[in-house]
Amino acid sequence: MVDYRKMALALGTLGVLTQAVQAGPVADFEASLRQAYGEYRVALFATNSGDAEKSKAAIKGFEAKWTELAEANMTPPPQYADDPAYKATLEKVGEILGEAGAQAGEGQLTEAHETLEAIRDQIGSLHERNGIVGFSDRMNAYHARMEEILARDYGGFDEAGMGMLREDAAVLSYLAEQIADHPPAEASDPAYGPLLAAMRDSATALEEAARDGNSDDAAKAVSGLKVPYSKLFLKFG
Repeated sequence: MVDYRKMALALGTLGVLTQAVQAGPVADFEASLRQAYGEYRVALFATNSGDAEKSKAAIKGFEAKWTELAEANMTPPPQYADDPAYKATLEKVGEILGEAGAQAGEGQLTEAHETLEAIRDQIGSLHERNGIVGFSDRMNAYHARMEEILARDYGGFDEAGMGMLREDAAVLSYLAEQIADHPPAEASDPAYGPLLAAMRDSATALEEAARDGNSDDAAKAVSGLKVPYSKLFLKFG
């Protein structure tokens, strides 16, 4: 599993695909991967919607895109040329897709969603092993910390709990700023700015509530994290 905490600390120092903007096999592969990841996000949301037909169609759409990418890139592009696990990662994603598709076909949408979540780690690990951090990796780092916050018991936001929340909120705000400072290729889309702002505002609200020590505001800020993130992730993450 990807160590997103480690990734978060390394964001400022990792080699972040430094020449990705230039034309060539490096940028071409990452662009194709990002397109496939867009289909993956749709499949994740579909399996979380309770709509079986929508879920099956979304998984098939991602499977088609992933198969196309894998078949066109059996020889690894330069950034993965020295990665002995490159081919295994492509194959593993295909296996996970097959399992999720079968689960969705049986109407097991919750199971299919959980199965698909593993693909996030596979692609994240591919990047992490090779010193690459892209927009989706930053979104995933934010997601990992956000999910920890949502699942954590802060003791009714007592003094100790509020101290813990202040630490978590500071990290989340940092991760939000990393996302803002490294926009995706699609950042010119008019929808991007407002969606990013909403996510950043939710992280800021959490930090302010933790700093002020107001338990009601803190609880509200925690519950307000997921929707803004999800909207940004679905379209751009």
